[in-house]
Amino acid sequence: MAFFVGRDREARRAYGFDEIALVPGAVTVNPEEVQIGTQIGPLKLEIPFLASAMDGVVDSKFAVAMGKMGGLAVLNLDGIHSRYENVEEVYEKIAAAPPEAATELVQKLYKEPVKEKLIAQRVKEIKAGKIYAAVSCIPQNAERFSAIAQEAGADLFVVQSTVTSVRHVATKYKTVDLKELIGGIKIPVVLGNTVSYTACLELFETGCAGILVGVGPGAACTSRGVLGIGVPQVTATVDCAAARDFYFKKTGRYVSIITDGGMNLGGEICKAFASGADAVMVGSAFARAKEAPGRGYHWGMATPHHNLPRGTRIHVGTTGTLEEILYGPARTDDGTQNLVGALRTCMGTVGAQTIKELQLTELIIAPAIQHEGKIFQKAQRVGMGK
Repeated sequence: MAFFVGRDREARRAYGFDEIALVPGAVTVNPEEVQIGTQIGPLKLEIPFLASAMDGVVDSKFAVAMGKMGGLAVLNLDGIHSRYENVEEVYEKIAAAPPEAATELVQKLYKEPVKEKLIAQRVKEIKAGKIYAAVSCIPQNAERFSAIAQEAGADLFVVQSTVTSVRHVATKYKTVDLKELIGGIKIPVVLGNTVSYTACLELFETGCAGILVGVGPGAACTSRGVLGIGVPQVTATVDCAAARDFYFKKTGRYVSIITDGGMNLGGEICKAFASGADAVMVGSAFARAKEAPGRGYHWGMATPHHNLPRGTRIHVGTTGTLEEILYGPARTDDGTQNLVGALRTCMGTVGAQTIKELQLTELIIAPAIQHEGKIFQKAQRVGMGK
């Protein structure tokens, strides 16, 4: 529905996670019996969770731990892992830096050139854990980095920028032909980020296996404040999922929709799936894991994706182990732990036995529901009242 925001100027109403709620089903399902697996191209995942390609979130060890728990962590090839042999030493420097000096230090560290041998080394370190290896870089580096990563055994390649489109106009530099790029890569490719129905349909034609949905919602992304650009994640996911379904009916080829950013709590993740997502990519929630290399910080998409000075450090703290965050037992009552359990319980409550069924859940517009009747939580400083 369009609204007039001024004389003869229409604007479409869009919705974020705080503005909707899911309606319980007439039939409920045992949460232990729901199926939460997903698939991106030929890659099958036990749980539909991806960890963001940020240096403070994912290193080789974290990727292996995430993979062994059924998810997928994406390693940033534009960051410190491909620039420094001893990344532990780099992490220690960043962790020890005071807030006022941290960003400048990280920016300085990112001036070190990327070393191709380290790209192959990091992929092999992940593959040594006998799990899927997923890596990411900006479009300008994709042709070169993908060849190295693929040779080393990578299973998935992510090409990511602030806003990705098939039709990019430029006269000052050579543009990247995404269809040609993907045609030269033998492993599945995920493209991002985007938020619109039309852009998705055009991106699907490149042959990609998945699309990252989200411009501006992440904790480290400032697109909305700096550029005024972005679409709330519920509407963005619904629109992109509609494009996926139309394209599938037209061609018979299914392209996964991965909601990327803006989700810290189990409830937000459940709403992303109900909006049409096949998987979610999460940063801050995993940056809080004790296994995360950033020690409670995240940073390091050495790309324009977050519209921050390169390497800006964002503090999120730590809340528990990766296992606690994914599977529990939850030691907090704020929705930041046992994310898999939250998804299973949500699916059981709305009567969805699979992710595809969860995508059909009835949604209601309910901007007040998050705080409805929560006065006692505030008084006791529990749950949302903290």
